[in-house]
Amino acid sequence: MTKKKTASKTSNRSSSASTSTGGVKMRGCDVMVRCLENLGVDTIFAYPGGASMELHQGLTRSKKIRTILPRHEQGGAFMAQGYSRATGKPGVCMATSGPGATNLVTAIADAHMDSIPLVCITGQVYQQFIGRAAFQETDFYGMTLPIVKHSFLVLDYNELPMIMYKAFKIATTGRPGPVVIDIPKDVQQHEWVPVFPKSINDLEILGLQVPPKAPDAQFNTVLRLIEKAKQPVLYVGGGILSAHAHKELMAFALATGIPVASTLMGLGAFPSDHPQSLYWYGMHGTVAGNWAVCKSDLLIVLGARFDDRITGAIEKFAPDATIVHVDIDRSEHHKNKFADYPIHSDVKHALLRLCALSKKGFKKPNLKKWYTTINGWKKQHPFPFSYDRKGSKHILPQEAIETLFKETKGEAIISTGVGQHQMWAPQYYQFNKPRTFISSLGAGTMGFGLPAAIGAKVACPKKQVIDIDGDGSFLMNIQELACMKIEKINAKVMLLNNQHLGMVVQWEDRFYAGVRGHTVLGDATNIGSPDNPAGLYPDFVKIANGFGIKARQVIKREELRDAIREMLAHDGPYLLDVIVPYTEHVLPFIPQKKSAMEILTK
Repeated sequence: MTKKKTASKTSNRSSSASTSTGGVKMRGCDVMVRCLENLGVDTIFAYPGGASMELHQGLTRSKKIRTILPRHEQGGAFMAQGYSRATGKPGVCMATSGPGATNLVTAIADAHMDSIPLVCITGQVYQQFIGRAAFQETDFYGMTLPIVKHSFLVLDYNELPMIMYKAFKIATTGRPGPVVIDIPKDVQQHEWVPVFPKSINDLEILGLQVPPKAPDAQFNTVLRLIEKAKQPVLYVGGGILSAHAHKELMAFALATGIPVASTLMGLGAFPSDHPQSLYWYGMHGTVAGNWAVCKSDLLIVLGARFDDRITGAIEKFAPDATIVHVDIDRSEHHKNKFADYPIHSDVKHALLRLCALSKKGFKKPNLKKWYTTINGWKKQHPFPFSYDRKGSKHILPQEAIETLFKETKGEAIISTGVGQHQMWAPQYYQFNKPRTFISSLGAGTMGFGLPAAIGAKVACPKKQVIDIDGDGSFLMNIQELACMKIEKINAKVMLLNNQHLGMVVQWEDRFYAGVRGHTVLGDATNIGSPDNPAGLYPDFVKIANGFGIKARQVIKREELRDAIREMLAHDGPYLLDVIVPYTEHVLPFIPQKKSAMEILTK
């Protein structure tokens, strides 16, 4: 991703900036709001402070934008991400200067890792104080440069409208990502007659690449490779969702007959129950998916980046495959894995042309033998992976998610925190539609699940939205229960409460002889569990009730289904605290620096 790093110091108006207010002066704060309205923003997640009060005053005068007050700036930015991930539109958040702005950094880095379009607006101290260590001053423009597509510091009030429009175009053009707009207080207060751009589409931004469209010759080469392949696989990632190309992916898969393996970022781009689906692969993905990719002779990579949690030991990843890598970001080519045929292209264009060209003399390969092998692996290692109850009378986390899937018929939007539950969720909740699995995957940020569910529910109020979370991750942004209650956002939380940092515990069990390195969340001398409910800490039901949210704790297996039904039927936010043992491990599991062929299944 090409990053642009410029502060606005001189006038840089475009010829497309030709609509005005008819000579009426506006304050900078109202100019910002008018820009958001013109750009179609209907929701902003914003926490006020001294340097952003003017902006909030402007928002109070808007009849088109809903301002949602999170209880922490990080929560607000994750809400904006949830909104964006559920819709594909840019999410918008806002904070004040200094600590308010720095509280956004983790969420901005998270959006950067997962290529999520995010516009983060921050108030800044008066220009005369910049660089003088004024109260609540930080160089937010400078500190965000490594984790954004672009950072703006507005030093000329005339440029504010153009900068607002540019920010949205940069965030959404090509490979999506976060953009920061830092607005000093004097710019917010200044009155002038602004000039607004006609349209975001008319803007010409120096250095911003138009989404590339590779020539047909490259796609014809790919089709010739497919004709000769015996064991091809399509490896698809989040780029398919970013490009809104899931229909084109289906058409190409059907035209060629090639099996499809997805990353977690690409989950839902291809139906999990389709005969060609290998579902998702990687560290905790399907055995069949991992082995098929590893044994492939042709690997066609579409909008993915060879993340280490996908490849395992990179030198052992698809060692005999000819690799075709289609990506909108040229910097991803050869970064982690050498590609024999790097194709710099918008993936939707690539799929459209591949489908069109396949109708002109393309010979579909005979993959009967390959599917016999793949289906044998699926039968040998079924997915969802069968968990062993080991005679346990307790609710297992896998069972809770499986039951939720059945009760919602797979029609809910699911967000997650980070940890074991994050991996069990896509194993036992089957995703067949795009933008229904919302999770922090590149950064793996704990505390993501609850605010992301709030943002997704705001974006999709008619859909059931459920945060599947762990007690460790949930505690990191638990204050957003207040936002959910006061703003009447009826998302749900199913908490898989095992009193431990479960994923770290799993690694301790596997690689550190079970030594607990500060991974017990309660009293280590009286660890809460299904067998010791008196030791459970904290009391999440009381906490939720304290926020005015209905909650229920469930320990007995025979009560699980009824409890989930109660949660889903409740007309309002709801917390279901499911007590599960901490002894369960996420399987399958490829240990770090191992290959897919070394996957652990027990």
